[in-house]
Amino acid sequence: MNAENQDIRNAIVDAAIMIGERTSWEAVRLFDVAAELNISLEEIRLHFREKEELVDAWFDRADSCMLKESQAENFKDLSSQQRIHHLIMAWLDALAVHRHVTRQMIGAKLEFGHIHIQIPGLMRISRTVQWVREAAQRDATNVRRALEETALTTIYLMTFIFWMRDESENSQQTRQFLERKLFFARSLDHIVYGRKGHDAHQQPRLLDTLPVKSDR
Repeated sequence: MNAENQDIRNAIVDAAIMIGERTSWEAVRLFDVAAELNISLEEIRLHFREKEELVDAWFDRADSCMLKESQAENFKDLSSQQRIHHLIMAWLDALAVHRHVTRQMIGAKLEFGHIHIQIPGLMRISRTVQWVREAAQRDATNVRRALEETALTTIYLMTFIFWMRDESENSQQTRQFLERKLFFARSLDHIVYGRKGHDAHQQPRLLDTLPVKSDR
């Protein structure tokens, strides 16, 4: 996609979100977005086939911001577990400026009778979780990979739900909530798989969680 098309897509998403901030996400209509940008509905259709695709584009931005964070100079110095924490919070931080509208977007997806957008929504969750795994350089395989994906998806969703109601400065309560969930997941993994080469009486580090690739 060339830069001009990307700029138009971004402008459409931005306009829809600003209308949502003034009214509500439910009240956003594509003809209002067209009027806001002084373009035609046909121009919007060239980029988005329906309103729901604006939600996907909004979360795609968060995915992009998260992956850019993984390119930071000191990111590779973090343990894999710290990377997971950093990546999930980077994803949430990208949405924080419009937390209220984001909450309304999710609420609309969960409404009864919206199965046509709920199934694609589950696919989007899976996609984001897979990008978290890739950026954190997870390499578990077979059954352990499936367990890791299930645990990470659960932690991601629980953290997202908690974050939507978090009014603390810099989402500090969400950061602490995520740390606790990662700690629990790590402890559970040790019960199932044990911990090689480590003193069983030593207190585990807070973010040392889930089966990981040795990268330190």
